[in-house]
Amino acid sequence: MEEEFPTISLLGIDFNLSNILMITVTCVIVLLIAIICTRNLQRRPTGKQNFIEWVMDFVRGIINSNMDWKTGGRFHVLGITLLMFVFVANMLGLPFQIAINDEVWWRSPTADPIVTLTLAIMVLGLTHYYGIKMRGFKHYFVGTYLSPMKFLFPLKIVEEFANTLTLGLRLYGNIFAGEVLLTIIATQLAHINIFVGVLAIIPAIVWQAFSLFIGAIQAYIFTMLTMVYMSHKVSDEH
Repeated sequence: MEEEFPTISLLGIDFNLSNILMITVTCVIVLLIAIICTRNLQRRPTGKQNFIEWVMDFVRGIINSNMDWKTGGRFHVLGITLLMFVFVANMLGLPFQIAINDEVWWRSPTADPIVTLTLAIMVLGLTHYYGIKMRGFKHYFVGTYLSPMKFLFPLKIVEEFANTLTLGLRLYGNIFAGEVLLTIIATQLAHINIFVGVLAIIPAIVWQAFSLFIGAIQAYIFTMLTMVYMSHKVSDEH
């Protein structure tokens, strides 16, 4: 499916304005959720405070399943941010897509491989940074690439690239496929008679619900894999 996106060139580099817009919208929504849910905190949480505390406990459980809390506690905020950012980004293109002059402006930013791979590279970069910071370069290098056997070093290097690709492309593939199918359903609805169109609304609603589920699962998987990769770099037992 061919899609055109608004772009601008700066210093010979093309920037996708749709991605910039949608990433900004995602960040603003996540920030607003955090501000609204943490205002007027009470000892006995209710409503929105219950929600944000549930998110915090959920991410704490993800971290505890991969490393001890003394080591992983410092990544709690990172996990919460990733979970909320990826989930909101996945949801933005679910209800509708906006195109102006045949250029798509509104869609899920995670439906673009450049965005998801950039996010994956950032995450994997952080795992290396904290691995070196917490264990020292020598200990980190030997434990990560030369253990348990030195001849596995080339495979360990390949694994780093594979982890980056799979982390980014898994998220992109699921969100992009969902948006493509929703677009196809909407296009077909616009070209058929009213009776068939009413019947076709049912699978459209079902797929919307399924896409909501997939978006939530992908946010969880991305956060879980981030903590798995992080534990491999910062924990001695790995």
